[in-house]
Amino acid sequence: MEIQFERMGEEHRTEVIDIFNHYIENGFAAYPENKLPYEFYDMFLIITKDYPALVIKSNNNEIIGFGFIHSYSPFSVFKETAEISYFIKEEATGQGIGKKTLDYIESEAKKLNISSILASISSLNEGSINFHEKNGFKECGRFVKIGKKFDKYFDVVWMQKML
Repeated sequence: MEIQFERMGEEHRTEVIDIFNHYIENGFAAYPENKLPYEFYDMFLIITKDYPALVIKSNNNEIIGFGFIHSYSPFSVFKETAEISYFIKEEATGQGIGKKTLDYIESEAKKLNISSILASISSLNEGSINFHEKNGFKECGRFVKIGKKFDKYFDVVWMQKML
């Protein structure tokens, strides 16, 4: 599938939150338990202000996903470290879009002198853990049974990739 990346902006609010809410309601890829209001999108725009944040568009101009990095910490000693998030419509997964998105975000991160990317992943999201392992991330930490969603406890797995 051919895709294009576009800077995430105000005009993408509905599509991005709809994709995020799908993962909130249908699994462990997104941590919240309940759908978020469209106003939550403002938080995405705030935390990604100085970082790559994009929507993924299909060849027919449909938004099929989004991704971004943001500061890991506000303290300057961590300025070369960022945390990554991306969500792709379920029907568009398994087609290499995640890899293309990761590659693009990594190339943009390098321009900002980011040398380390972190991913926070639910232990019950095996697909994401496998994806990150295949793409050079290594598990660097695990908080055991700190989350509970849908009456199931899960670990938070931290993965890291050095750029």
